Amino acid sequence: MNADKTTESGDKHENIIEENVAMPRPSKLGLVLVTGGSRGIGRATSILLARRGYDVAINYKSRAKEAESIIHEIKTNNNNDDDENAGHVMTFQADISNEEEVISLYDSIYTKFGRYPTGLVNNAGILGTRNADITSMTTADLEQVFAVNVYGPFYCTREFVRRWKIMNGNRQQQQQRGSIVNVSSGSAHIGNPLFYAMSKGALNSFMAGLSKTLPADHNIRMNAIAPGVTKTDIVTDEMADKVMPLIPMKRVGEPEEIAEGIVFLISDGSSYCSGANVRMAGGRP
Repeated sequence: MNADKTTESGDKHENIIEENVAMPRPSKLGLVLVTGGSRGIGRATSILLARRGYDVAINYKSRAKEAESIIHEIKTNNNNDDDENAGHVMTFQADISNEEEVISLYDSIYTKFGRYPTGLVNNAGILGTRNADITSMTTADLEQVFAVNVYGPFYCTREFVRRWKIMNGNRQQQQQRGSIVNVSSGSAHIGNPLFYAMSKGALNSFMAGLSKTLPADHNIRMNAIAPGVTKTDIVTDEMADKVMPLIPMKRVGEPEEIAEGIVFLISDGSSYCSGANVRMAGGRP
């Protein structure tokens, strides 16, 4: 990322905007950053947001081709690159577990879109070790999971609020409502896999606390969604078969189903909803 870092005071705001002469026309619905947006639930969410008319900044760590293919898929399905109903979509590489890369990510989004996100989906996450023997668990394994699943959402959310404050004096931004959605998991309540469950429990507490302490005049809501077992590359066929008898609906979820819940929480349709943790698990507690 080569964009100049934008400080909280906004000193470089004007310089960045002047360097970009061909900004996409802003969506009236806003611009949403989706972390880990190249596959699984993140991919389904990015596609649905764009089809609903949101501009979307898709973050990925290493799967550039998968991220870029989303843009092609959206254009193909719309059958018209200039379709007025579809949002603009761009991809951005960054490791969200790295604080400096998250700062550069937001700078790059501003450089490309000419504004900061009005929505954030903290979706990126890793499963980590499935080892259940605590005597052989390592600190390195724990830190790896927390770096992505906890520190990453913290960095992204903190920068979201910082940039929101920078833009607060802008009339266009004042007309927008901010929304943050943490993608959690039922594992936080079930407790398995242990490190993953611990990280999602921390993510839930982060949402519960921050949703109560964000100043009301910021006009930012924060919620979480807790999917059950969903068809993603994290879930093996063996895992799905094992848990299916425990699901009242007797099937695992589709990424597109979870995306519907996320987009609802991002949208003004949930404008009086903040601090909620929505369970989407086919009836499983």
